[in-house]
Amino acid sequence: MLRFNEFLPLGLSGRRVYRRLGTTMNADAKVMTIPEEYAGKRLDKALARMFPEYSRSRLKSWLLAGDITVDGVSPRPRDPVLGGELVSLNAEPVAVVAAAAEPIDLDIVHEDESLMVINKPVGLVVHPGAGNPGGTLMNGLLNHAAELEQIPRAGIVHRLDKDTSGLLLIAKTLESHMRLRSTGCRPTGSSILPPPVNTPLQTAR
Repeated sequence: MLRFNEFLPLGLSGRRVYRRLGTTMNADAKVMTIPEEYAGKRLDKALARMFPEYSRSRLKSWLLAGDITVDGVSPRPRDPVLGGELVSLNAEPVAVVAAAAEPIDLDIVHEDESLMVINKPVGLVVHPGAGNPGGTLMNGLLNHAAELEQIPRAGIVHRLDKDTSGLLLIAKTLESHMRLRSTGCRPTGSSILPPPVNTPLQTAR
C-alpha cells in the first residue's frame, strides 16, 4: 500500500480546494495529475480526456462508487477542477461480455497489442443471438483472447451479415475500441469502410 494525503473540501470562490489529512491508496491504482489547462472544466469532462480508454458512463459510475478519487476524496461529476489535483483510478476490470468462449478457427490477417483484423467467411455469424446462441465470431474471439471479455462486444465495432464475407477490425483494448468507434468504422454491403485517410487513430501504447 502507498501512503498518500487525503483532502477535505473547503469552499473558496465557488470552487473546491482541499485540506490534507491522511489515507491509503492501492499500489495498482492508475494515478494521474489533472493538467493545469483543464482548470474550470467539469470533473467528468476532465476525466474523459484523461482516461479516453473508458466511456464517460463507466468513469461516472466509478466516481460515484468511490473508485475514482481526486486528492483522496470523491467529488461530484459536475464539480469544477482547479488543475494540479491528483486523480486515482482504483477499479477492478469487469467482464462486460456474457458469451462463452468456443474454439473456432479464425482467419487472422493481422494482430498486434491493440487491434486484430479478421477475414470473416460466408456462413459465420458475428454475434450470438436468437437462433445462434453459439458458434459465432464473438465466441471464437473470446477463446482466442480471454481479455476481450472486458471489451464491449468483445472488441467488435461493426458487423457483417452471416452470408457476407469481409475484413473486420477488432479492438483488443478499451482505448482502441473507443478510438475506432469515434473514427467512424462502419459496415457497408460486403466491405468495411475504414476511417477517413487523414483521421488519426491513436491506439493503446
